[in-house]
Amino acid sequence: MADKGNNRARSSGGGGLGPQPPASLSKAKPQQGIPDYVANRMARRVAIATGIPSILGMSTFVASYLVVSKGVLDIPPGVTLVTSGGFFLLGLVGLSYGVLSASWEPGAGSLLGVEQIGVNIGRLRSSIKRPPAAS
Repeated sequence: MADKGNNRARSSGGGGLGPQPPASLSKAKPQQGIPDYVANRMARRVAIATGIPSILGMSTFVASYLVVSKGVLDIPPGVTLVTSGGFFLLGLVGLSYGVLSASWEPGAGSLLGVEQIGVNIGRLRSSIKRPPAAS
């Protein structure tokens, strides 16, 4: 009896999860997703457009401390917080910019990618449109 259960688990392929589809069927429909070269571009742009403002946001506290402690200027804490918050907010905008400005073409595209933003927003909108409801 125990032998039959082991044979059944072996034949199902996935440890008892049911039969696996033939290899020819699993390769018939390719996965739709972001190509690797586009994902790499997005990651680079996000790292730059988010990283630089984030570093500036953190260094605002250090610079403000050094300037105040050396007696160069008397900077109110509110100014330091608002400046740092502005840099972090710019980093948040940079996150969206980095993703939306990447070219989906095999070629690298332009340095800033501003012309790609409208194209990519159109792609985003078309990917989330719902089909009309059936009456």
